[in-house]
Amino acid sequence: MFTKIMIPVDLGHTEQMDKALSVAADLASKYSAELHIVGVTQSSPTQIARTPDLFAQKLAAFAAERSSATGMTFASHCEISHDPSIDLDDVLMRAIGKLGADLVVMASHVPGFAEHLFASNAGYLASHSKTSVFIVR
Repeated sequence: MFTKIMIPVDLGHTEQMDKALSVAADLASKYSAELHIVGVTQSSPTQIARTPDLFAQKLAAFAAERSSATGMTFASHCEISHDPSIDLDDVLMRAIGKLGADLVVMASHVPGFAEHLFASNAGYLASHSKTSVFIVR
């Protein structure tokens, strides 16, 4: 049913990713699908990493740790954005196409007041992507 599962991650909030990564691993196991962790950074230094190369190394280390913890193989993909706070949705949409993902498993938070006015990133992907999106709280 699914062949490539994309999981967007925020390396600044990895503690909130466990449930979504576990769900993705379970689905990949059931359908013999590939798992692709996607992280988005910018070319200027951030709190996570000073360069995109260092970010990609941290993302790969996170993917390796999750692979070890779940027994499933997670591949890491680093995407660079000029400003992730503004164009994260577009970058993730491009990553879906680049990877050929047929399912996105994405962690989300409990909606607050802001989500009544603006769509969350998960809500945007679910509304605008042709790919199935599984939002995990």
